[in-house]
Order: sequence, then structure tokens, then C-alpha cells
Amino acid sequence: MSVLRFPWLECCVLVPIIGAAIVACLRDADSARRTCLCFAGLTFVSTVGAWQDFDWLHASNAVSSEYLNHQIFGRELFAIDHLSASLLPLVSLLHLLTILVTSRTKIRRFSFSGALVLDAIALATFSCTDPWSIIEFLAIGAALPLLELISRRKPTRGYLIHLTVFIGLMVVGWSLVEREIEAGGKSFWGIVLVLLAMCVRCGLFPFHGWFAGLFEHATFGLALLFVTPLIGVYGVVRLVVPLAPVWMIEDLGLLAMFTAFYASGMSLVQNDIRRFYCYCFLANSSLILVGIGTMTSISTTGALCVWLSESLAMLGLGLTLRAIEARRGRLFMREFQGLYEHTPNLAVCFVLTGLAAVGFPGTFGFVGMEILMDGVVLAKPFLGVAVVVIGALNGIAIVQAFFRLFTGGQYNSSVSLKIRARERYGVLALAALILIGGMSPQGRVASRHEAAMQMLRSHPDRSAALTTQ
Repeated sequence: MSVLRFPWLECCVLVPIIGAAIVACLRDADSARRTCLCFAGLTFVSTVGAWQDFDWLHASNAVSSEYLNHQIFGRELFAIDHLSASLLPLVSLLHLLTILVTSRTKIRRFSFSGALVLDAIALATFSCTDPWSIIEFLAIGAALPLLELISRRKPTRGYLIHLTVFIGLMVVGWSLVEREIEAGGKSFWGIVLVLLAMCVRCGLFPFHGWFAGLFEHATFGLALLFVTPLIGVYGVVRLVVPLAPVWMIEDLGLLAMFTAFYASGMSLVQNDIRRFYCYCFLANSSLILVGIGTMTSISTTGALCVWLSESLAMLGLGLTLRAIEARRGRLFMREFQGLYEHTPNLAVCFVLTGLAAVGFPGTFGFVGMEILMDGVVLAKPFLGVAVVVIGALNGIAIVQAFFRLFTGGQYNSSVSLKIRARERYGVLALAALILIGGMSPQGRVASRHEAAMQMLRSHPDRSAALTTQ
């Protein structure tokens, strides 16, 4: 058994759980936010420690295994590999930034203890390679937004139906997979059910309805933390790719392509800013599954790079809209808002994160999107053309939303709408990550290439998967 030099993975899960228990006992909202921020920071340090420890051990040839794991009660529960090593700091950073920029007007509605619990569940999911452990954490994580909807007395029917279908398909499907493998057969019907479950979790058409309902009824912050880590994509990589035939994974890519095209069109005609964000997120995140669906080293490397950039950029875009909501209330784009003079920093952050999401040159997402497009064009040229069209539509939607929110008629306010200190720190951190990542992408691309090759090697038909280099 290969292990890290320090139990970083256990700390990643235990620290936010302990923090959630302490925060839940605090009655003062400001104290709860400060305490939550401290534990989120400690969690981020733990994930960075796990990432650096893993990279150091492999760089020094101290271990030969692709996985480093720990046994708990005789079970290999937590593990880290090339895929999850850089995803763990990303997930904890998403939670840290969301907690940091939560404004005073939202601290009584935003559950800080719930954010830490969601952080722990997400990190536990990304720290798992055992299929049943992944299924357990996916089910627990998907149930948390339902509890918030119930506590806020919001409609739960749509989300509950999708949640039940998602968990049921996962459990029944993987049970069939194990039974068919033990019988010496191929796990066809079982993997079909698991694939359908992941389509529900990723919000692919026609299972996307719960996405809009979640953003409409849940708090904006919790909805962001639930969707931006892209845990559904992780489920596809761990549960579907190693067992599904190549044609099935390619069909998943086609469905993701249709979803991206449909969502990009829908984002152009939305008036509600939350629904705009929802469809914009679906349009960009579905392209990751398009890259994975082609099953080549180039497109898969690009997809994993886009995974990192989309999570960070779409969180930044969502936090910008959330900050504007904290000043104006629920936003609609039926008319021009004219907010630039009041919040120029948020306007800059909106443009920067929006352009990074669509892969604008010089930003964090540019190189990953270029690699993804090159890989898809080489594998299936007609899909490559569709990716270019979707990227153009997404860019138009971002620019259109910017003009609707920040230009046009002048908005008069009796109170200051300027950016606060905590929000300024969050904006500067996001800007630095987006720009620095765009100027020096070599290390990120190399890391994602290793993860892509590891993922493709896990497929039984890897000779067909590795058709391009």
C-alpha cells in the first residue's frame, strides 16, 4: 500500500466536518462567518498539502503506483491520483472564495455550516476511487440541497424526482454491474443505468430541468457550490469510462453536444439572471463531456483542462452576479441596468470571468479550450465545427448580459453600491488565477495529460482510445 507522508486526505474531510459542527452552535452570524472562513482556509491548506505531497512523491520516484491511498477500518476509502490531485485544491478554493465574498446582506440566509458539510462531502467524493464509496458520497451530496429547499419552504417536487431517479439508477445499475461481472458476462445493462444516472447529475438534456429549479429556489451560494465542482463528470470518469464500450461513451459525447447547443441558445433569450447563469453553465460544462466522449488523448487532456478553468471561471461569474443581487435584489435583464458607474470592479470581474469561461485568449480557459477543439476536430470534424459555434454563442450571451447589466440608463441609488473589502479580495484572487493561469499553462496541461492517459489506460479497449497523440 502506497501512502502519503501525512494523512492529508483525512484532514480534508475531517476539518470541514468539525468546523460545521462548531459553526452550527454559533448564534451570531458574523462569528459564524469568521469561524467558517478559518476552517475553509485550513481545508484549503490540507488539499494543497495533499496535492504537493503527491506530486513530490511521484517526481522523486518514491512510489511506483498511480494511486496513493489510506486504509480505514481495513477499507481503502480515500485515495489520490493524477486526476484528483489538482481537483481537491480546486474544490476547497471554490468553497473558500464563496464564503469569503458572502456579503452582510446574505449572511443570515446563507448556511455556513451547510457550506462546510458540502465541502467535506465534495472532497470525500473526489478522494474516492472505490465505486460504492463514490456512489454513497454522490447520493449524500445530492440530498443536501433538498434539505435547504425544505428549510426555505420552497418547491421540492422537481428536485426530489430527479434526486430519486439519480440515486435509484446508480444503486440498481452498479448492483447489476457487479452481478454481471461476477457471472463472467459484460456489464451492459448495469452500465447503461449508471450512465443515465450521470446524465441526470450532469444536467444533460432532457434531464436538465432540476438545474433551473435549483437556481431559482435555493440560495445562489449553495447552488454555486453544488454545481461548480462538476462532480457528475467525476462520476462519469470513475464509474462509466472504465467499463462502458467506446460507442456508448461517444453517444454520451453526442448527447452532451446537443445539450451544449441547446443551453447556449437558451442563454441568449433569458431575462432572469439566475436562469441565464444556469444555461450558460450547462452550455460550457457540457463541452467537457464532449471532449471525454471522443476518447482520444488530445481531446481528453483538453476536457480535463477545461474542467479546471470552467469551475473557476463559472464560480467567479456566479459570485459576481450574487454580489450584484445583494445590492439590487433579484435581477432581470428586460431592460438596461446601468450599474457600471456604481460597481466598476464587479463589471471588470464579470467580463474577465465570462471571457475565461468561453476560452478567450490570455485567460485561464484559453489553452484548454484550444486543446479540446483540436482534439474534437481531429476525431470528428463535424463535432469540432459544433464546438466552435457553441463557443461563439456562449461569448455572445456573455457580452449581451454585460451590456444589459452594466450599460444603458443610469441607475440612481440612495446607498453606496461600491465593492466591499472582502469582495475586493475575492475579485483580485480570481483575476490573478485567471490571468496567471493563462500566461503559464504548461504545468497544468502536463498534469491533465497524465490524468488523461491514466483515465484512458483504465479502459479495456485503450488501443482504440489512444488513436491520436
